[in-house]
Amino acid sequence: MVITSFRPDTWERVQMSLDAIRDRLLRVTTMFNLNHIPYAVVGGNAVAAYVGQVDLTAVRATKDVDVMVRRDDLPKIVSVAADAGFFHTQSAGIDMLRDGEQGSARNAVHLIFEKEKVRKHEPVANPAVDDSITHPDGYRVLSLQGIVQIKLTAFRRHDQVHLIDLLKLRLIDAGWITRFSSPLSDRLKELCELDEVKRYIESPDEEGN
Repeated sequence: MVITSFRPDTWERVQMSLDAIRDRLLRVTTMFNLNHIPYAVVGGNAVAAYVGQVDLTAVRATKDVDVMVRRDDLPKIVSVAADAGFFHTQSAGIDMLRDGEQGSARNAVHLIFEKEKVRKHEPVANPAVDDSITHPDGYRVLSLQGIVQIKLTAFRRHDQVHLIDLLKLRLIDAGWITRFSSPLSDRLKELCELDEVKRYIESPDEEGN
């Protein structure tokens, strides 16, 4: 597809997308709260919550809603989800809640499980949902250390970008390396030694690109 001009409602469509993600996050966490199901928001929304405490201009949009729950609670989650408009399915081995009966995997709520590995090859299992704090909007967000652990474990390109953001904002620093064992500590050290990160760490007030 070659785009030579923009729709007149381009910004409105972008805003609608962002609003839909926030609405989905609030609806699913309200469902967990009302049914007393332990959970913690993870992924890009969790990173955004921490980044937003320091610099709103550094917050990145995310298209996913990722929530960590307990495996034993999955039957209850499946049971109550339909009443909230969510429908359980699996795709590529990942449990998710489709938003509406016709919802797709692209706009589903992705579920990961505490104390389990998301992918078999990963070196470390997820932390516990209890390691979380309450967001002003009433939902639980995994602790910053838990988020960093998950991001270091997955270590995909977007995970590395999120970690670099946290380092640049000094929400984490090289001192965090000792909080993790290898290979997570090695991965964090690798990011701390990047020139773009060192510049911010050494000159925190610098506005570089």
